[in-house]
Amino acid sequence: MKEKYVCIHGHFYQPPRENPWLNKVEIQDSAYPYHDWNHRINAECYVRNTSSRIWDDEGKIKAIMNNYGWMSFNIGPTLLAWMENEAPGTYNAILEADKESQERFSGHGSAIAQAFNHLIMPLANERDQETQIIWGIEDFKSRFNRDPEGMWLGETAVNTSTLELMAKHGIKFTILSPYQAKQVRKLGEKEWHDATNAKVDTKKAYIYKLPSGKSISLFFYDGPASQGVAFEGLLNDGERFASRLQGQFTDEEKVQLVHIATDGESYGHHHHLGEMALSYCLHHLEEQEDSTLTIYGEFLEKFPPEYEAQIVENTSWSCYHGVERWRSDCGCNTGGNEGWDQQWREPLRKTFDWVRDHLIGLYEKEMAAYTSSPWEVRNNYIKVILDRDRHNVEEFLEANFKKELDEEERVKLLKLLEMQYHSMLMYTSCGWFFDEVTGIESMQDIFYAKRAIQLAEEISGKSYEEDFVRLLEEIPSNIPEYGTALTAYRKFVEPMALDMIRIGAHYAVSSLFEEFPEEVSLYNFSASVKTRHYYEAGKQKLVIGRTEFRSDITWETVDISYAVLHMGDHHLFGGVRKYLGAEALEEMHSSVASFFHKGNVYEIFNMMDQYFGNHNYSFWHLFRDEQRSIMKLIMENTLKSVETSMQQIYDNSYPLLQTFKEINMAVPNRLKMPVDMAVNNKIIHELENEHFKLHRLKHLLESASHINVTLDDVTLGYLTDNKLNSLMKQLREDPDNIELLKLINDFLQLIKESPLEPNEWEAQNIAFEIKDEQFDHYSNEEKAGNEKAGEWIQAFIELEKKLNLVP
Repeated sequence: MKEKYVCIHGHFYQPPRENPWLNKVEIQDSAYPYHDWNHRINAECYVRNTSSRIWDDEGKIKAIMNNYGWMSFNIGPTLLAWMENEAPGTYNAILEADKESQERFSGHGSAIAQAFNHLIMPLANERDQETQIIWGIEDFKSRFNRDPEGMWLGETAVNTSTLELMAKHGIKFTILSPYQAKQVRKLGEKEWHDATNAKVDTKKAYIYKLPSGKSISLFFYDGPASQGVAFEGLLNDGERFASRLQGQFTDEEKVQLVHIATDGESYGHHHHLGEMALSYCLHHLEEQEDSTLTIYGEFLEKFPPEYEAQIVENTSWSCYHGVERWRSDCGCNTGGNEGWDQQWREPLRKTFDWVRDHLIGLYEKEMAAYTSSPWEVRNNYIKVILDRDRHNVEEFLEANFKKELDEEERVKLLKLLEMQYHSMLMYTSCGWFFDEVTGIESMQDIFYAKRAIQLAEEISGKSYEEDFVRLLEEIPSNIPEYGTALTAYRKFVEPMALDMIRIGAHYAVSSLFEEFPEEVSLYNFSASVKTRHYYEAGKQKLVIGRTEFRSDITWETVDISYAVLHMGDHHLFGGVRKYLGAEALEEMHSSVASFFHKGNVYEIFNMMDQYFGNHNYSFWHLFRDEQRSIMKLIMENTLKSVETSMQQIYDNSYPLLQTFKEINMAVPNRLKMPVDMAVNNKIIHELENEHFKLHRLKHLLESASHINVTLDDVTLGYLTDNKLNSLMKQLREDPDNIELLKLINDFLQLIKESPLEPNEWEAQNIAFEIKDEQFDHYSNEEKAGNEKAGEWIQAFIELEKKLNLVP
């Protein structure tokens, strides 16, 4: 029997980037024009694979394809959690793709699970291994509404202990590198055959008979073809991609599975337009009669393994030395930094092991009064991580702790479980993968360690910080200005560590610029305003009040008093502490307000020192996103003044600039820079204007061309795309609006005649939707003699052409 099957697996994953105290990804400037790297990679990869393009021979889009429904894939649980909140369109399209794939692949879904937060399983203790598997399964079930058949291991790092636990919890298969196979044999035979150094036949499934008597199936992916996708330009040509996969088949008369596994980010992020190469490849393979697209679950059901395999213990797909990349200076690195070493890896892991082991003792000791199964409770805690709703948390506490709990005990138990949660997050593999300990990936893991330690200190009253700092000081950095990881810790981690008072300080400072409602959510905290008094005198502002805060994570509460003085620009001075009491708060309010009305700032400072002591806060204690927002607010007048000055230079210099262009003479930088900024700012304002006028934009672009203005391509392209998408969404809501349809066509024509380069991706998707829902209706109306319907059809066909769609 000669049957050929093809499976493409994508491992979609990004390390968690959330601030551990806020559960929110803060702004990352390197991801510009996007807010952060998750948003950027979503735009370049994740969402594009939900609506990828298939072109015809003329280079026009003839179909849109959801790649997730045709391939095998896993998406990291922490990434899916981010998507659910920040990119719901992507998230829902992925869930829908899995449902559709079940119809395509004999009831088996494209999605498989992933061990929860991408730690290196062979380097974890057995309890953490089991929790990672259980959390990965429960996360998957909560999203895809079915049990996972397979599970991806972070970095495919594996040992027998990990496979035993996966089999114990019902996982049927996992995917490994061909270099992780040790030996194979046909079922029933006695003699093993050496499979090391990728000698394993990757075109079949294997069963691994575990020491416990259980078993799990293994798929060893095609290494050379996978490398071709990741590093050899296979995604430059979808046809070549498909041909490469088909070329892996042999002429043998047997069932064969050609399958590859790569980072999912290859399809659009690492390789621009890689998602379209994937779509073409999948589409091409689906149309071929001599091979069939499949996924692992379906293949296992049709063709149960006839061979068994054993693995090379403690190995992975990205370290030649096994799993040493995550604990030693093994030589594996990303390169490009001559003279650097990774001697920091071992002491970083030892530091985290110290944190974990000390917190295990604290956890078991404190839990003993409430349960005899503390680790089972931790396994169950995934139910809270997935849903922080108070009612759900109450149900969890009732189900896992049989005694009646008071509020203080509830806070304590939730803190203990959060401590354990962050103790696992600190082992996220990315912290060791790269070349330098002070990089953002390693620092992110240290953030998690710091949060775990902070919770431990709050629970126990004992200090862990001193020993932790000493261990950080023993971790060497390749960068002379740091010396050790401790310097980076002082610079990046310590200033970000929050407690409830610091949350109150952020609220107090922010309340100068925003009047919060009486009940407000602030990241993962809830605030209840008790009193608020606001005063203003010229540039100076004063706010005094009392607010109660509650953590939505640990249920801890704090009642604060605060007073904040804004003296203009970013000069802020405030005091925040636990509630002073009604009498003291009123005395402080009366005195500070009186001095404010008299303009006596010196006395205000004295009063704040008297009431708040060293509990002083300023602009620098705001969270990063709010710092940016407030800077924009307080700089608004300054920026307007600068823009006015630049506009005057532009207005006065325009004839001179035209002359420079006519005689082909370079404009002096002292003149060119303010003119460029003036024109770019005017175009930005027009694109952001709710009352956008096409003729104004056209005039600005023509003026820019006349005087050789250098346009900000990145910002203007991004904003142009936003404006186009906004107009297209309006058309989707009101498809009968032919004037809007014509405006969009005119806008697209102007864009094509200008240097602006929006990606038009979402606009194309919306055009496809409108065509599916409306085109037949208008066609019937036109046949019935409706002239407006005919006019609509012609305008829509013009839109399709301008968006490079097949009419």
